[in-house]
Amino acid sequence: MIVDDHEVVRRGIAEVIDRSEGMTVVAEAGSVADGVRRATLVRPQVMLVDLQLPDGTGIDVMTALREPLPETRAIVLTSFDDDDALAAALQAGAAAYLLKSVRGAEIADVVRSVAAGRTLLDERTVTRRRADHDDPTADLTPSERKVLDLIGEGMSNREIAERLGVAEKTVKNHITSLLAKMGLQRRTQVAAWVAGHKKSAWRGEPAD
Repeated sequence: MIVDDHEVVRRGIAEVIDRSEGMTVVAEAGSVADGVRRATLVRPQVMLVDLQLPDGTGIDVMTALREPLPETRAIVLTSFDDDDALAAALQAGAAAYLLKSVRGAEIADVVRSVAAGRTLLDERTVTRRRADHDDPTADLTPSERKVLDLIGEGMSNREIAERLGVAEKTVKNHITSLLAKMGLQRRTQVAAWVAGHKKSAWRGEPAD
């Protein structure tokens, strides 16, 4: 069963699963309420759950179904490469955690493994991953951090310069420096990094 609020994503995953030998998509849902209702009816062996849904999160779906469907195994499929989300998925009983950038064949392999009883997500994975993820912003100066945040808000160099009361050339120098320190090449990558690391973004909550 696939729980994701984007129909295009659901269709794409369903196509991959239905083409895979021995697997069939038994239901689809686009919200927490619909996911819980349909899962209770069809009792899927494996459930692919998006983290961010219109009326809650994939964690809510897993939590609600843990008691009525103890045999159903959950795989979190999300665009959020986030340690907090990963830990929450583990706590809710997810057997695997996949990013939406994954190839179709890998999704099928993971579904098959989880259906066979394997767990691809454990406490060691979360701990090791946290240890491996050093903060690339650790060496930024206070000024560079301000520029980083404002890039994340979608501001142009001129707007950032006006906000900070500095010359546009100074902003460009800050950006050149923070790109080098973060190991990035383009301004757009900075904006993407900020968007992906806003605290609790996968819960639909405002960043700190």
